[in-house]
Amino acid sequence: MLHRFGSPATTALNGGRYFGFVNGGALPSALAARLLADVWDQNAALHVMSPIAAKLESLCERWLVDLFDLPGRTAMGLVSGTSLATLCGLLAGRDAILRRLGWDASERGLFGAPPLRLVMSEAAHITVRKALAILGIGRAQLEIVAADEQGRFDAAALPPLDERTILILQAGNVNSGAFDPFEPLCRAAKAARAWVHIDGAFGLWARACESTADLTAGIELADSWSVDAHKTLNAPYDCGIALCRDRAAMVSALGATASYLQFGDERDGMLYTPEMSRRARGIELWAALKSLGRAGINQLVAQLCQRARQFAAELDAEGFRILSEVVFNQVLVACDPPAITARTLELLQASGECWCGSAEWRGETAIRISVCSWVTSEADISRSVAAFVAARGRASAEGARQ
Repeated sequence: MLHRFGSPATTALNGGRYFGFVNGGALPSALAARLLADVWDQNAALHVMSPIAAKLESLCERWLVDLFDLPGRTAMGLVSGTSLATLCGLLAGRDAILRRLGWDASERGLFGAPPLRLVMSEAAHITVRKALAILGIGRAQLEIVAADEQGRFDAAALPPLDERTILILQAGNVNSGAFDPFEPLCRAAKAARAWVHIDGAFGLWARACESTADLTAGIELADSWSVDAHKTLNAPYDCGIALCRDRAAMVSALGATASYLQFGDERDGMLYTPEMSRRARGIELWAALKSLGRAGINQLVAQLCQRARQFAAELDAEGFRILSEVVFNQVLVACDPPAITARTLELLQASGECWCGSAEWRGETAIRISVCSWVTSEADISRSVAAFVAARGRASAEGARQ
């Protein structure tokens, strides 16, 4: 029944012409490792529960810290996705700041705690706001800074920071792909003893590519980072990564203990995540990193960016308007005249040729293209552009008849 009724109701996320959300495909090596991990059915909470899961997590931590060129003692936790990884980073930051102010949140809770400041761009992702709400930080406490025309944090508008501040930055705007100017912002935060968290769901992988590494200059100055392996890296779904410069702060915020738990000298993964029982998602992460290696990851990221630029160039040649600079894997496009953009997208989505999403960008409806799959070829891009042209033609014809 599942196959008969369920399979026709799935989307081709692993195909080469799915551009709707920032969803990666699945590398064959990582998918095979995922299947083996499911057969093993390991609980990755403690080393004693699964020595192989603990060992592979340790390797992944070491490899990722090296790949992203982060401080050597940076700790890693594996969670379901960037939404939860962001929560982990902000939780570690919140508790660390409160401890500096003489307040132990784990002992005294938050009622009566010293007030904190949260500074973020108006272009911050919705998952950041959701994580803050879960942490008990409301919209009224947020200090929102303007973004520039590309969706980057406007460094000139940064308010004075202090030791009560968490500054939230972004590696990869969800619409434009833009990167915040990390170096000046992080240096200002360090001077004020503020905590910096970088939401790098898909964009942090730019750090691992020679042609895009400059976009991430200064991220090593931050205190915590969140990133997905199931986006740009193309690991299977359910693989988020939380990273924290201060290992003790991460363990203090997320760890738990009880007399029945058997901790050891090896990695006990539950100390770095909100969950205790959890699947051993480090197995497929290890397979993705191992099979690609540094050179393969460099090539994968460069290829996604190249396909995005191809998409933009071919659409521009067909008379579509590209609404933002293409710096990574995201493309924002609209029709001319703008009135037919929404209908063009409807027809495009119904065509079965490719699938893209929508966004509101600087007051205008846009078609949002995310190039995330390792299988997307040059031919896939050209075929998708032809589908854009056909959909726009139909939309224009309908408008002429009305």
